Amino acid sequence: MALLPIITAPDPVLSQISKPVARVDDALRRVLDDMLETMYAAPGIGLAAIQVGIAQRMLVIDVAREGEDKQPLFIINPEFTWISDDDNAYEEGCLSLPEHYAEVVRPAEVKIRYLDYHGAERELHASGLLATCLQHEMDHLDGVLFVDHISALKRNMILRKLVKTKRLKAS
Repeated sequence: MALLPIITAPDPVLSQISKPVARVDDALRRVLDDMLETMYAAPGIGLAAIQVGIAQRMLVIDVAREGEDKQPLFIINPEFTWISDDDNAYEEGCLSLPEHYAEVVRPAEVKIRYLDYHGAERELHASGLLATCLQHEMDHLDGVLFVDHISALKRNMILRKLVKTKRLKAS
């Protein structure tokens, strides 16, 4: 397994819409394993393929708390099948917007259909942090960042800081 470089905003790659995965095979599973290792090392609780420069509809998630056994989810070609009318607000961060956080309001529960690590079709009903994480990562597949859900003023402030940080690192 290998650690993959995580792309940070405002890189235009993060605005791309990811393509469906055509086939689940050993090569794809290796990428998923690398994504999981990268997410854990960052550390994070979710990572979409586009965040490591792969424009395919797949993501990895593990919302297990520290001290609990790891519970990785490998999610390929996810689709919402139901979204609740009730909302929850969570303080969200993102590996592609390091050290920046904002409260985002999203549906409290969702159901998705997806392919798992072996290509089997699965369904998942999620609530709480898992529902928020799924929506956050699935947004990445459509070129949407969590800052796209907050005020333009806050979003622009965060993006300006990220540009400044990139410039300082480059010099």
